[in-house]
Amino acid sequence: MLTQPMQMTTLSSVLEQLRIKKHDNEFRMTEEGFTAGKGKTYQPEDLRIIRTYRFEGNSDPADSAVVYLIEANDGLIGYSLDAFGAYSDHDEEEGYDEFIRKIPVEEKSEQSIFE
Repeated sequence: MLTQPMQMTTLSSVLEQLRIKKHDNEFRMTEEGFTAGKGKTYQPEDLRIIRTYRFEGNSDPADSAVVYLIEANDGLIGYSLDAFGAYSDHDEEEGYDEFIRKIPVEEKSEQSIFE
């Protein structure tokens, strides 16, 4: 049986698919590392970016965003949301940009993540 590829054309469609699959854990930066509110803190070596989505605003560059789908070494899947480019702003999350760059990237297909 052939399945149609999912249309991940908007930020809300990606977040909705994550919610449906119970992968809607938001990774947030803390002084200790990333946490998804589950009582555990992760370091870059505990995580991998399995998919990246970039969304560009049609009329306003401030509407641009990037969503990193992240899988932890304990199997937890979630996301981190960032404004894209010059609008990236993690003033309350010092070290976010450096932290996210240290996470290894191992791209997975949408189908393997959302099936």
